[in-house]
Amino acid sequence: AWGGLKPDVLSILLDHFSAEMPLFHPAQAGFSVPSADAELPLDAPEDAEIVEQIKELIETRVRPAVANDGGDIVYRGFQGGVVYLQMQGACSGCPSSTATLKNGIEQLLKHYVPEVSEVRAA
Repeated sequence: AWGGLKPDVLSILLDHFSAEMPLFHPAQAGFSVPSADAELPLDAPEDAEIVEQIKELIETRVRPAVANDGGDIVYRGFQGGVVYLQMQGACSGCPSSTATLKNGIEQLLKHYVPEVSEVRAA
């Protein structure tokens, strides 16, 4: 039985740690976790053009790729060079979602929108 499970278990663990996920969920470790409705930064009017570029890239390049994996991505805000995105569907809670945000989406947005310095999960 273990011989059949071992490759799957190792794969899950490697995905988890390569995505730099925490060992414990903060809520389970006695820490408080902000709710999904926690207040996010509002887009500043002077950033309207940048926000529009970010939203367009998410719609045309990111959302279709994420949808292929059964997930979705929602733009939540932009402030000080940081883009806040929320993964949904199959991507919500997926061990690879952090790696997708950091290695894929962040690099794409930085390439096309120089004002973007980081992407964070919201």
